[in-house]
Amino acid sequence: MKLLVLGSAAGGGFPQWNCNCRNCDGVRQGHVRARPRTQSSIAVSVNGSDWALFNASPDIHAQLRANACLQPGRGLRDTGIAAVVLMDAQIDHTTGLFMLREGKPLDVWCTPQVREDLVSGNPIFNVLSHFCTVRWQPLRAEPPTAFAIPALGGVRFTPVPLTSKAPPYSPHRHHAQPGDNIGVLIEELASGKKIFYAPGFGAMEPHLEPYLAEADCVLLDGTFWTDDEMIQLGLSGHTARAIGHLPQSGAGGMIALLSRFEKPRKILIHINNTNPILDEDSAQRAELARAGIEVAWDGMLIETGDEP
Repeated sequence: MKLLVLGSAAGGGFPQWNCNCRNCDGVRQGHVRARPRTQSSIAVSVNGSDWALFNASPDIHAQLRANACLQPGRGLRDTGIAAVVLMDAQIDHTTGLFMLREGKPLDVWCTPQVREDLVSGNPIFNVLSHFCTVRWQPLRAEPPTAFAIPALGGVRFTPVPLTSKAPPYSPHRHHAQPGDNIGVLIEELASGKKIFYAPGFGAMEPHLEPYLAEADCVLLDGTFWTDDEMIQLGLSGHTARAIGHLPQSGAGGMIALLSRFEKPRKILIHINNTNPILDEDSAQRAELARAGIEVAWDGMLIETGDEP
């Protein structure tokens, strides 16, 4: 089984088009040693030709150009995208569906809560009905109910509810429902290898304990370094936790949380452009390295059996 990181940044990418924070300005000017990143998405395959796309970011065209394996070229019109799995209904994770409108009908796996948001508050599914159409495949996150994707034989997917925020246009924005945001356990049945992917991991909850403890690799929310990161920069009046992201540093942060688990390879994904861990020479990046935590980058390939 292969897991390919198509995009590793949070909304807006890195550098963000309108941002002149130290990171964004520094990477443009060559003063900060950091990799540019597109908006968060991964793809999973068994055979290297048929892929399940997890989230469809606004950068999907650039991500497809950068990863030729997602265009196997078996016909005049072709794609390696066999399915799309949505972790939530956020703009950063769904706008790319519009960019796939020239193809055949899209098989999209998501929860009823996400589908509701995408036919009402942000009616992407309705718009696509005039182009390729969407074939909704319902996910059940409570209780977590495993599902299979036909093109990825031998892999089992289990959606898990996460505490986080629904999009601003969602009727659930201030009344969270299980299924607004999910993580997914990806299991290769033949080897027993497990990867837990949760880019919107906003808080540790008791039901998540076995998923982190038993996984061979975890890819978790790396949005912010501190809880007040955006406040200190004058970019927002909200803390990281208030908008559904667990910061890396501080008491109860991601570093402290992951220190409890010895088994998995630990990777952060969905990294905001303001986060100092993007600077490969920063003290914060060094702190992560000492804690055995990696930072995802566009093009990163994880295969079952890989060692950290």
